[in-house]
Amino acid sequence: MMEKGKDKINANDPRSLHYMSSSDNPSNIICLIVLDGENYANWSHVVTDALKSKNKFVFVNGDMQKLDNASLGVHAWEKCKSRVIAWLYNVINKGLYNSVAYSETIDEIWKDLKE
Repeated sequence: MMEKGKDKINANDPRSLHYMSSSDNPSNIICLIVLDGENYANWSHVVTDALKSKNKFVFVNGDMQKLDNASLGVHAWEKCKSRVIAWLYNVINKGLYNSVAYSETIDEIWKDLKE
């Protein structure tokens, strides 16, 4: 599933893990449940399904590691990472922002939210 070892990524291919459709914008609400600190089990189940449907859960579970900065695909990786982070912020209570604001990776954000 990972695209390791590939220097060139076709982000226009819907099968690519780096593909973003024109409707995948940062303001999208990917689920109707907002994480409030008490409903993690339900929230994570719905968000996991939403991200899998967009072929982006690999950014959350750590399977999609950052590409080397010299790679031609690093821009597509950064774009997807930033988009997934925005989607997560859109479905968590604002009171939880500080607990994840300084996380380095999406999987760190996910683990922090679980705790």
